[in-house]
Amino acid sequence: MQFRDGRTASGFGGEAKPVPAQRSPIKRSPIKRSPIKRSLARLGLMAASLWLSLSLPLAAAPTVREVVDTYADIALAAYEDAAVSARSLRAAVGALAAKPSDRTLGAAREAWKAARVPYMQTETYRFGNKIVDEWEGKVNAWPLDEGLIDYVDKSYGKASDSNPHYSANVIATRNLVVGGRKVDARRITKKLLTEVLHEAGKIEANVATGYHAIEFLLWGQDLNGTGPGAGRRPASDFDKARCTGRNCDRRVAYLVVATDLLVDDLEWMVAQWKPGGAARKALAVSDTDALTAIFTGLGSLSYGEMAGERMKLGLILSDPEEEHDYFSDNTHNSHFYNVVGIQNVYLDRYQRIDGSMVAGAGVSGLVRAKSPEIDDRVRKAIGGTVSVMAAIKTRAETKEAYDQMLAEGNKEGNAMIEAGIEALIAHTKELERAIAVLELKAVKIEGSDSLDDPAKTLSKKK
Repeated sequence: MQFRDGRTASGFGGEAKPVPAQRSPIKRSPIKRSPIKRSLARLGLMAASLWLSLSLPLAAAPTVREVVDTYADIALAAYEDAAVSARSLRAAVGALAAKPSDRTLGAAREAWKAARVPYMQTETYRFGNKIVDEWEGKVNAWPLDEGLIDYVDKSYGKASDSNPHYSANVIATRNLVVGGRKVDARRITKKLLTEVLHEAGKIEANVATGYHAIEFLLWGQDLNGTGPGAGRRPASDFDKARCTGRNCDRRVAYLVVATDLLVDDLEWMVAQWKPGGAARKALAVSDTDALTAIFTGLGSLSYGEMAGERMKLGLILSDPEEEHDYFSDNTHNSHFYNVVGIQNVYLDRYQRIDGSMVAGAGVSGLVRAKSPEIDDRVRKAIGGTVSVMAAIKTRAETKEAYDQMLAEGNKEGNAMIEAGIEALIAHTKELERAIAVLELKAVKIEGSDSLDDPAKTLSKKK
């Protein structure tokens, strides 16, 4: 492994080389602890006690194959749950299309939120598994230029120097020009969304499919900035008889097709994790490569993606458009279940949406056989992060939404988010100790300018 300070670890299976506690591979700026952080620290200690109580006695290590099999079994179960939840969303969207009302729109929104719960627990599989990483943009690409899809407020603007399709509004436009060629968009089809619109012009902000395209259609734009409230699209936007926003028939068609595609894409990923599937086969090639994939996913989601792109970037810019579930104000849940997914993989157990458990030999057992102390440190740190994210979730559900916490001058809200970032960084450092003790030299944890070069990120704000 190549650490951020230049140290390396060489190969799995040799003599363990623990990382000295004073040599942190991730540098952090010291900050004063606020009363909120002291409270969160107490929560972290409570979580630490819980996870240490779950620590296993020193025993023979599980085999790598046993660990990898459990890892794949959890992936299969979580993607199956995501597909089941997406089918429930599809049913709710069908009810909305058949009889638009505040009730059916509300039910579709709740189904969307429920569908996020199992999916967000799969994201730790993304970074280390090529098949997942290459597929992920179909279902969870973000952020998006929503003017590609539907009508937007005049404050959005009509043009962007970086995106010629910034305000294409395919729902209102039956004939488009994409990549210099005319496109017949009279019928909204899966092919139109996947082969023409999604990432049109190789621009990532042209998101035409997946959870966030559906989210925008269900909620509409969130025009509240860092003030209270999510998107407020009316149910009449889907009502062909009492249509608001125009083109209600095409809006319904787009929503139905996008939801069908989400189900298709998740079912495809389920197949990749079944016995004999491509994702399992890739993990069977090499024990070292399989463990590298597992820890690359754990570390990259924790550090570069969550702590950096999903949290620190929005905090630096005080920009609610940088929050993950922007239209629905559901970001607190996405962050929380991301961290639960990290914990699932390290401890190798997953609670399914029906309440049943999938569990088996875990990476924690491999680490513990090498160093009980390091395993305890990782468990404690991840448990602490779960507690911090639970506190953010509680605040969002009882006091103010995540985008309000991002507001410049909101000292308490900013401190909550900063505490989450610090917890993610801290548990990444402990994961790096585990990587070192297992001597996995090929793990490369993704970084983020927001953490590694904040001056560069600040220049965007100016």
